[in-house]
Amino acid sequence: MIALVLGLSLAVLASGQPTAPVSVLVIGAHPDDADSCAGGTAIQWAALGHRVQFLSLTNGDAGHQSEGGGALAKRRRAEAEEAGHRFGISSYRVLDNHDGELEPTLAVRHQVIRAIRTWRADVVILPRPNDYHPDHRNTGLVVQDAAYMVIVPNVAPDTPPLARNPVFLYCNDRFERPNPFRPDIAVDITEVYAKKIHAMDAHVSQFYEWLPWTRQALDQVPEDSQAREAWLATSRARPVSSEVRASLTRWYGATRAENVTHAEAFQICEYGRQPNPTDIRKLFPMLSK
Repeated sequence: MIALVLGLSLAVLASGQPTAPVSVLVIGAHPDDADSCAGGTAIQWAALGHRVQFLSLTNGDAGHQSEGGGALAKRRRAEAEEAGHRFGISSYRVLDNHDGELEPTLAVRHQVIRAIRTWRADVVILPRPNDYHPDHRNTGLVVQDAAYMVIVPNVAPDTPPLARNPVFLYCNDRFERPNPFRPDIAVDITEVYAKKIHAMDAHVSQFYEWLPWTRQALDQVPEDSQAREAWLATSRARPVSSEVRASLTRWYGATRAENVTHAEAFQICEYGRQPNPTDIRKLFPMLSK
């Protein structure tokens, strides 16, 4: 038994992966935001034995055309829990702030600081603070505001501070102003894309009801569950941009990069620890596979 453990430890060291699991916290405004941003990467982290938590800063109690309030919040919390099981991640937390009313207040900042510290996060993923939805923008702002404070002992002193700042990364988005997204890191999720879609399929209230309704496309959603999941896979597919392809080439090499059909990309935030390429490969061990 001792020989087996020693062998595994030496293998981990030889692979260049960290000897301790990477702790990743993906923060979104609503129960389902983290899934879209980093679901495929999360599947790979979790499969390699790393710790991943999804955190929604609101309970989603406004995101539906015919339901709302506590009943909807309860439904969305259950959907998030099921999605977490399907992703294979450690946990999926949903805070009890109201959907559509999130503001970057001191109270919410302290919630975020405590969440990052409690998870002992090495990596924190967040939306950029330029987005069509005020909850998304304010999630980006409040996480940015928490970035330095997670190491300050006298801020939220009931939760011990981190010894060093995590790496903070922005989710990919399409918004151009005031500045476009920059794909510093890109992850090939082609092999796990179907699993990502299956996990997102747990958010029935969102992907098959609310979001199609907002786009006047509710009549396009199939009734059959298998056909519905296939429809979701098609509707959520995004072409790999030339910028993301260039980032994939940097991390995987040209041969692998040119065959990627689905990817997730991340931009390094200036407010956290600034990783070098060796750090990034340790934090994203799937890049070395």
